Amino acid sequence: GDGMFHIASPEEIKRGDITDIYFLRTREILKKENISKRVAVEFTVKSLPQGYAWGLFSGLEEVFEVVTEIKNIDVYSVKEGTFFGANEPVMRIEGRYEDFGLYETALLGLLCQASGVATKAARCKIAALGKPIYSFGARRVHPAIAPMVERNAYLGGCDGVACTKSAAILGLEAVGTIPHALILLFGDTVKAVEAFDRVIDSDIKRIALIDTFNDEKFEALNVAEALKENLFGVRLDTPASRRGDFIEILKEVRWELELRGFKDIKILVSGGIDENKIKELNPYVDAYGVGTSISNAPVLDFAMDIVEIDGEPMAKRGKRSGVKRLFRCPDCFSRTVEPLSVISRKCSCSNDMEDILELLIKDGKPVLKLSDIAKSREYVLSQFDYFKESL
Repeated sequence: GDGMFHIASPEEIKRGDITDIYFLRTREILKKENISKRVAVEFTVKSLPQGYAWGLFSGLEEVFEVVTEIKNIDVYSVKEGTFFGANEPVMRIEGRYEDFGLYETALLGLLCQASGVATKAARCKIAALGKPIYSFGARRVHPAIAPMVERNAYLGGCDGVACTKSAAILGLEAVGTIPHALILLFGDTVKAVEAFDRVIDSDIKRIALIDTFNDEKFEALNVAEALKENLFGVRLDTPASRRGDFIEILKEVRWELELRGFKDIKILVSGGIDENKIKELNPYVDAYGVGTSISNAPVLDFAMDIVEIDGEPMAKRGKRSGVKRLFRCPDCFSRTVEPLSVISRKCSCSNDMEDILELLIKDGKPVLKLSDIAKSREYVLSQFDYFKESL
């Protein structure tokens, strides 16, 4: 090879090099034919994946990097971390088509994948009913995008991430337990856990992996006896071929530990975990490591569609024409889409609704500051109560 990873540089993305060829040809034709029109485009998801009732909007921070390169456009957007439904416009760009049409591919890519990951993380976190969830999925994606994936996992509600680079970017301590490799190299679970306890800073929680060599119940007791009050928890990553009745295994581990006075030892589970598994296991588990289901989450299929040309409502078949407002009730968080001419709307709960599409960029210049990741995550968590029923 030529020493290159197969990725586009930030400069290439900002320049519009990541575009589908038909946009280049369109721009060439418009220029030659002297057609220049001001358009409004909206970003919506026509249908959400796998029967989801809602999506979580993310990717705006990276979109911002791209749209601030484009001259003479206005951008409206909901806040990063906003819950939304199908056919609800979450972002709008207004400007000359030839100035920004080229960027459709990149902008959609930034929104679709980030929102997909954040949505799945939120589904897992809601299913866990407040119990911690950690993102273990960096190994399932291209390493260049691991920080993007884990940022969105964290935004969606994950309590920590395992990958050191991702954690550093987010200003977090990376989280993790012990790999099977350490235990295999010591040839014994207890010896490996004791070595971890001797060598690793005492601030780091001692969590023993108990599915390498022996039965989980007996291994849990072995490590508990060896480390006593230093043991924070045990992790079961039991392979599918050995799971049998996994809930019975978890109940048994808990019973045996409690019977011997180890009431505070936490049980963590990893391996093939998603929101459905979490619902099933939640009565017996204290925390989860979630990998593939979050990092390989289904993308949200945003589309960017023209809805207005030179001030006249205009859209393709299957899309509603005209620029729209997305009204949301500040109290019950229900939403409704209205034409731009509708300037106020009462909610069925009698509150005044607010248009949550805010002006982000005016004539190519930012007019609104984006929230930092900590604030955006708090905003996500604050909406859980309104959306958890529809999981």
